[in-house]
Amino acid sequence: MRISHPGRVVYPQVGITKLDLAHYAIAVAEPFLAANGDRPVSLQRFRDTIDGEQFFSKNPPRGTPDYVRDVTVVYPSARSHPQLVLDEPASIVWAVQMGTVVFHPWASRAEDSDNPDQLRIDLDPQPGTDFSDAIPAATELRAVLAEAGLDAFVKTSGNRGLHVFAPIRPEHEFLDVRHAVIAAARELERRMPDAVTTAWWKEERGEKIFVDFNQANRDRTMAGAYSPRALAHASVSAPVTWDELESVDPHDFTVLTMPQRLADAGDPWADFGAHPGSIDVLLSWWRRDTENGLGELPFPPDFPKMPGEPPRVQPSKKVDANWDAAGNRVDEA
Repeated sequence: MRISHPGRVVYPQVGITKLDLAHYAIAVAEPFLAANGDRPVSLQRFRDTIDGEQFFSKNPPRGTPDYVRDVTVVYPSARSHPQLVLDEPASIVWAVQMGTVVFHPWASRAEDSDNPDQLRIDLDPQPGTDFSDAIPAATELRAVLAEAGLDAFVKTSGNRGLHVFAPIRPEHEFLDVRHAVIAAARELERRMPDAVTTAWWKEERGEKIFVDFNQANRDRTMAGAYSPRALAHASVSAPVTWDELESVDPHDFTVLTMPQRLADAGDPWADFGAHPGSIDVLLSWWRRDTENGLGELPFPPDFPKMPGEPPRVQPSKKVDANWDAAGNRVDEA
């Protein structure tokens, strides 16, 4: 694979070049593909440095080599398009050659893209909180998922938060998995009401850890394991063990340090997927909560209006008289 402009500096603050990113891709290829391969993937690409213009690639661009395949997926709009899939080290290097910095894999496999085989929960620190506040939330979330019969794994987001994943059997489509995530999030919120929130609107979150349930939706992704992030210090979304989580500093995991960490300690997610679980218990919690008056939560603004969804308006700007019980504007009902 020929790397054009190999000396182009992608991370100005730490001097990491495009060729350095290609070498990183090769060094972490095995665990990277174990985590992100055989999945529809969106590529976050940069024309120059991470401080410059960026865009997302989902469809195969012109000139995509034969060893980079694609799969047709259905988006929330109900339209279908081919999306890239990475299967081998050369495909990761090709993506770097195309200016990719961040890799965003789907929660489902290419062969069954409608049914996720991963339950993903994003713990996002809000203003006034930081990474250290996400750690106890992640630990308690692990306990919640264990009670539901799921084996949880954790990684840094590469920024301020944590991502908690659980391998699941691909028996349910995205909406069901979203409901399972909401059920787990609400249970976590009950146990840590002063530290955790499921409030979608920022004005209602306070200084808490937001459990971003909307990352469980179709075509919603987060940076994959071992993916670089477009941050000045070239951080990486790093899988960690639960035992080391209390002492983790996410700034320690970078494009420059991760290859040596893997060489010294191996992949903490090496057995991810060995024992996929069921979301049936979480779905029973969802049904229980629904019967008790806790219904659907807001969807992202680009999604079609969904059944049972509350009004898509900031609570502070909502005029009750303008909305019906189904969350539709009265003049649209």
